[in-house]
Amino acid sequence: MSKINSPIFKERRRELRKNQTEAERILWAQVRNAKLGQHFWRQYSVGPYILDFYAPALKLAIELDGKHHGDQDAKIYDKEREMYLQGLEIRTIRFWNEEVVLNITSVVEKIKQACLS
Repeated sequence: MSKINSPIFKERRRELRKNQTEAERILWAQVRNAKLGQHFWRQYSVGPYILDFYAPALKLAIELDGKHHGDQDAKIYDKEREMYLQGLEIRTIRFWNEEVVLNITSVVEKIKQACLS
C-alpha cells in the first residue's frame, strides 16, 4: 500500500472535503492557493491516516481537533498517529476547532512560524 494518498482512502478523503467543519472551512480559506507561501493539501492521506491539512514540501501536517479529542481513547489514537508521522519525519501542529473559529489570526501566525522552522 502506498503511504501517500492511497487510492483506498480516495472516497473517504472526498467525503471529508465535502463535509468539512466550520474550522476547516475557515482555515482552508487562509492556507489554500499557497497564501502562506507553501502549498497545502486538504484531507491528505499518509499511511493509514488522513491529515486535515498537509504541506508536502515542509512535511508539515496541521490537525484540527474537536471536543472528542479530549477523550482518553482519542488521546491514545492521536499519540499513535503522531508517532507514526514522526517516523516519516512529518511534523504535526494541532489546534482546537474553537481556537480556529475564534482566533484565526493567531492560528495563521503559528502556522507561518511552523513553516519557517
